[in-house]
Amino acid sequence: QVQLVESGGGLVQAGGSLRLSCTASGSIFRIGSMGWYRQVPGKQRELVAAITSGGSTYYADSVKGRFTISRDNAKKMAYLQMNSLNAEDTAVYICNADLYTRQTISDTYWGQGTQVLVSS
Repeated sequence: QVQLVESGGGLVQAGGSLRLSCTASGSIFRIGSMGWYRQVPGKQRELVAAITSGGSTYYADSVKGRFTISRDNAKKMAYLQMNSLNAEDTAVYICNADLYTRQTISDTYWGQGTQVLVSS
């Protein structure tokens, strides 16, 4: 069964840091783009950061200079280093990835999410 599992969320004080991890498992041929979204109740899911298989990155304006996305293809993992956290970063963070189960067959997968709570 192909799946994504996040870890690393928790409670942190404003100004602090957290590192989220996303692990892909199952019969995976290779991984395409990976990304981190966040979801706040009553608001639209927001793309926070993304990274292509070649290492090109995208960041939402609200996190530029504070968050860093990275990946380890050998370990089938993606990371989100979050620094200088503030209350507006409080959300459920959800990993997303294009997973190839065959050389040319891929699908988009989502994790269950990990809660990040920033106290002010």
